[in-house]
Amino acid sequence: MVIQGGWVLDFSAAAFQRKDIRVTGSRIAAVGDCLKAEEGEEIIDAEGKYITPGLIDAHSHICISEEGMGEIGDDCCDYSDALTPQLEVLDGIYPFDRAVERSVHAGVTAALVCPGSDGVIGGVSSVIRLKGKVADQMIVRRKAAMKGALGENPKTAKHGFASRMGVAFTLRKCLEETKEYIHEREEAGKNQAHFKRDIGMENMALVIEKKMPLHLHVHRSDDICTAIRIAKEYDIDLVLIHCTDGIAVADYIAESGFPAIVGPSMGCASKNEVWAKSFETAGVLCRKGVKVCITADHDVTPLYYLPTYAEMAVRFGMSETDALRAVTINPAEILGIDDIKGSLEPGKDADIVIWSDHPFRVTGHAVHVLIEGEQLC
Repeated sequence: MVIQGGWVLDFSAAAFQRKDIRVTGSRIAAVGDCLKAEEGEEIIDAEGKYITPGLIDAHSHICISEEGMGEIGDDCCDYSDALTPQLEVLDGIYPFDRAVERSVHAGVTAALVCPGSDGVIGGVSSVIRLKGKVADQMIVRRKAAMKGALGENPKTAKHGFASRMGVAFTLRKCLEETKEYIHEREEAGKNQAHFKRDIGMENMALVIEKKMPLHLHVHRSDDICTAIRIAKEYDIDLVLIHCTDGIAVADYIAESGFPAIVGPSMGCASKNEVWAKSFETAGVLCRKGVKVCITADHDVTPLYYLPTYAEMAVRFGMSETDALRAVTINPAEILGIDDIKGSLEPGKDADIVIWSDHPFRVTGHAVHVLIEGEQLC
C-alpha cells in the first residue's frame, strides 16, 4: 500500500513533515515525496492527518494481568520465593486479554510484558506485538529484560525480610551466586566435566554478561540510588522503572547514564513511595539528559491511554518531540528492538498509526493502525 499526503513524524528533523509511505509486506519500503501507487497497490489517503510509528510501552503487565479477570487472570507475581529468575512471562501470557484490542485502537502496537514487583527478582520479561492468538507468535524479543524490585513491594511481601537492607542484600546475594555459577560452568567446560544447568542462573548469567538488562522497580529516591549503586558494583546494564521520586536525585540519575521508564503518573498517590508522583518527572529527567520512556504500567493505569499520559507530560513541561520519543523510539532503543521498530524508516516494521489530528490533541484519535503491515483498525 501507499499512504499519501500525511504529516509524518521524522525524528531526524524533530518535526512532522508532509511525506508519503510505501508499505511492502510487513516492512516500510520507502518514505518520500510524491510516491506513486503501483498497479495493485492500495492507497490510503492521509491528507491532513498525522502519522507516527506505533506506540510502545517499555513496561506493562498486559496479557499477564488481564483486564477485568480479577485474581484468576493475575499471573504477575509468584510468591514461591523472593528470587524467581527461572520464571518467564511467556508462560503466563494470555493473548485474548481484552485490553489488547483497546490498546491497538489507541495506537499502541508493542509492549514489554513484565512480572510484578513483589519479588526481588521476578523473572524474565518479553517484548510482544499486540496481535496474535498464540503467545509464541506474539513475541518480538523473548529475553528482553530481567525484572527485579527494591523498596516497599518486596519489603512487605513476606519473603522473610522486613527492611530495605534485607532486600538489597538479597539482590547482591543473587548476583554473587550468579558469578559463582558462571565460574563453575566455565571450569566444567574446560575440564569437559558434567555440569548441571540451572534455568534461573542461566537467565541471571545473561544479566551479569550484559546480554540482558536488569529492570528494577524503584519509586523512592533512596531505592533509585541503591539500584544505581548495585548496578555499578556488578557492572550490569540497568533500567530504572517508575522513578517516581526521580526529580529529587535527577542529577545523580543523569550522571549514572542509566535510562528511566517513568510512570504511571496518572491517579492518586496510593502509597507512601509514590507521594512525589507527578507528570513533571519525565520532562525534568529528559532535560537533565536521561533517556526517558513514559509508561502506563498497565494495568495500574490503562495502556490504551498512553497518548494521554504523553500529552500530560508535555502539559507539565516536556517538549512535544521528547514526549513522542518517549513512547516510540526511546522504548525501542531501551528494549533492543530499534532496528525494526520505533520510527518510520525504510526497512523497519510497518507499525504505523494514522491519527485524525495531532496525537496529543484531545480531538486526535487513531484512524488506521498497522502492525507489521497488517491493518487492524
